[in-house]
Amino acid sequence: MNTPNSQNRILIVDDDTANVHFLERLLAHGGYEDVMTAMSGAAALGKAIGNPPDLILLDLHMPGINGFEVLETLRSSGGEGVYIPILIYTADITPEARKRALELGASDFLTKPGDANEILLRVKNFLVVRRLHLQLNARNETLEEMVRDRTRDLEESQVEVVERLALAGERRDDDTGEHTRRVGDVSGAIAHAMELPDQVVQLIKLTARLHDLGKIGVPDSILLKPGRLTPEEFLEMQSHCIYGAKILSDGRTPLLQMAERIARSHHERYDGTGYPEGLSGEAIPIEARIVSVADVFDALTHARPYKPAWEVGAAIAEIKSQSACQFDPDVVNAFLTVFASNSWDERGLVT
Repeated sequence: MNTPNSQNRILIVDDDTANVHFLERLLAHGGYEDVMTAMSGAAALGKAIGNPPDLILLDLHMPGINGFEVLETLRSSGGEGVYIPILIYTADITPEARKRALELGASDFLTKPGDANEILLRVKNFLVVRRLHLQLNARNETLEEMVRDRTRDLEESQVEVVERLALAGERRDDDTGEHTRRVGDVSGAIAHAMELPDQVVQLIKLTARLHDLGKIGVPDSILLKPGRLTPEEFLEMQSHCIYGAKILSDGRTPLLQMAERIARSHHERYDGTGYPEGLSGEAIPIEARIVSVADVFDALTHARPYKPAWEVGAAIAEIKSQSACQFDPDVVNAFLTVFASNSWDERGLVT
């Protein structure tokens, strides 16, 4: 039958056979059954590294690799957050030896031959600390896993909410919501080609889907009109940028803040002749400049109530021709890079 003590692994490190036998008998009397011994510093490191014991009783003065070197190596090689008590068991009672050992990470200092009861008490106390430390580590790992699971759930919820909001914005002129998905995919690919950070790429891919959320506020008579819009109707259509930005305004998360910028500015033009604010160049948020290209390309290559779908080659040529006018040249170059290494069909980007 196992006792609590028998579950602890202890390593004795000493080049003196008499000391080793004394400690073995003492630990056996204390109920410790899993006791290893090493008669040199090299042997100690071989046994302790990779499969660490729960406690080490370490002599300082040994030929070859001494106890100080063993202590330094074990402390420097120990995994982050792993605590192994190392009790120095030595005949060297000089203040210098004690100070150096403690500076190198020794847990405590015992002098030979020592009192048997005191040795067992120190061993017991440090094994309790070791056990509590392991329990704390396990608890921390459980909490970290719970945080990861919760973060993953939140991210999945964000994606679902974005998808539903995007579908709400597109429900009248694209009830499948495929336009927003395609714009998101192409926007993410452009951002990746521009070597933006991965986290930003993923955020752009997701928030691009909300670029037309403000269409919720545009009347069907304008949104679905098959012919050319009047100047008044065009002004009303332009207002979808403001409607979308208002819906997404005052967000506290990077997702909502980026979505607001995209909704507001994806119809701005690089030359400053766009709407709603007439921004130009780099005053237009980079994510809006990216979505602008992806949105126009998708609009060109798919039929709308007022026009048939363009051929892909013609749409790419149109995007290229508008570099430095309607679109940021760097974004256009990234767009061309994407389509040089990928293909496109009616379902969207094919990687």
